[in-house]
Amino acid sequence: MSKPEGLYTREDWPRIPGAQVRKRRFRPDLVTLDCDVVVVGSGAGGGVMAAELAEGGLDVIVLEEGGYHPTESFTPNAADMIRKLYRDGGAIMALGAPPVTYSEGRCVGGSTTINGGMTWKTPDRILERWEREDWVDRILPDEMARIFARVERFLSAGTQDPWTIGKDNRLLKEGADKKGWDVLDNIRNQLHCAGTNNCAFGCPTAAKRSTLVTYVPRAMRFGARVLANCHVEQVVSKRKRVTGVRGHVVRHDGSAGHEFVVRAPVTVLSAGAIHTPGILFRSGVRTPSGRLGQNLSLHPNVKVTALFDEEIRGWEGVHQAYQVREFQKEGLVFAAVNIPPSVAAMTLPYYGAELREIMAGYDRMLIAGMLLEDTETGRVRNLAGKPQAFYQLSDFDAGRLVHGTALLCELLFEVGAKRIVLPFEGVPDLRCADDVRRLYREPVEKASMELVTVHMMGTCAMGGDRTRHVCDSYGRVYDTEGLVVADASLFPSPIGVNPMETIMALSTRNAVRILDGALAGVRA
Repeated sequence: MSKPEGLYTREDWPRIPGAQVRKRRFRPDLVTLDCDVVVVGSGAGGGVMAAELAEGGLDVIVLEEGGYHPTESFTPNAADMIRKLYRDGGAIMALGAPPVTYSEGRCVGGSTTINGGMTWKTPDRILERWEREDWVDRILPDEMARIFARVERFLSAGTQDPWTIGKDNRLLKEGADKKGWDVLDNIRNQLHCAGTNNCAFGCPTAAKRSTLVTYVPRAMRFGARVLANCHVEQVVSKRKRVTGVRGHVVRHDGSAGHEFVVRAPVTVLSAGAIHTPGILFRSGVRTPSGRLGQNLSLHPNVKVTALFDEEIRGWEGVHQAYQVREFQKEGLVFAAVNIPPSVAAMTLPYYGAELREIMAGYDRMLIAGMLLEDTETGRVRNLAGKPQAFYQLSDFDAGRLVHGTALLCELLFEVGAKRIVLPFEGVPDLRCADDVRRLYREPVEKASMELVTVHMMGTCAMGGDRTRHVCDSYGRVYDTEGLVVADASLFPSPIGVNPMETIMALSTRNAVRILDGALAGVRA
């Protein structure tokens, strides 16, 4: 399949239409491009922003640090896909006690290419909190309803076809029903998903409507240029006005290729809650609040591995068909999350014969996870020019993680689990429902917890108070003209559900404000 027109990879540089190769002897490789808006990132924030602005008539260039990998290149080979689609092998750590391992996409489509596709509106209570506590303008549920509807229409958001739901998810729902707990059909950005459970390694059927197959092609249809393999080092500014970005092409071996400058009246950063502040730090951007890089929330996750006597075959069927929401008011959400055997083996606390024995029962494993809406925040700092996250789990949140794990284990024993491996080093496996009482009774050290996440948020928080927030209600960085943020770093607080739709809705909303400004300039 040929590459879509308008999408450029490293091999195309500097043959991009409109590129001007400067002939100065000391910089023969510097490429300069001009546009109305340059967007850094092509995922839930950048892909949506590019499509909305391009459809509105603006000349848009999208810069994506990762490569372009089309649908037909996705396979179940987890190791290969992780190398191609994830940043740093999908295992980066926020430093703290305990450390939190996080993953993010680095490819065209960003993390929407590798996420599970959960498509949930921002809870009403969160929008109301942002309006009440952070003075975010026009963010209440009735004001956002039209934007959510627009996003969901482009994503084909809906529940699964019943025949694509695997046994692991059916057992999760059965356990919740037996306990009398609230369980919801998951809403996903999918169109007749085949249930291959390959979401985290690129959907091989294009049923998952990531920005790779929705918003990015739409942006290109309206004339946007999407440039893959482009690392943005910093924004370029004159006094307090940003005039574009500077960076370099990423070679096949990861080294820096030739440099480029993209000049634009508006620059949009959609590099995520870790790398958006990283770019701003490297650029010397400062805001009145002094809170750039602070307010980092992570939605810490834990998983348990349950072994059954019967076959589960968790690789068959969709990724997360249901969510258990009984304890959402306590900040806890449960789901079934099958992972490949190679990844599962790395996360189990066993070695040698013990690991071989337990992995021999992979077809009888049910892996379930729990998301926590955290109450503590960390920060991002630049070390040697690269962003590093720091995060300390609070005692309160640690207690809730243990409590939630115990509840999840109760559910799994309800449907026949015979053994459950816990995410707490040194805590023995549970062999029966009575063993769960240990988790309620005995303390679990924070340092023993295995925590992961894919939901990084809050480091460029938006709001109406320039002394507390980094960006205004529409993502414009305070005291810096021509600079807009459109990703999860805008969240003033964690949202307790999967963040993709919230990011897309905020990006849509921010794009409207940029278009309004552009039209105002034309009218003037």
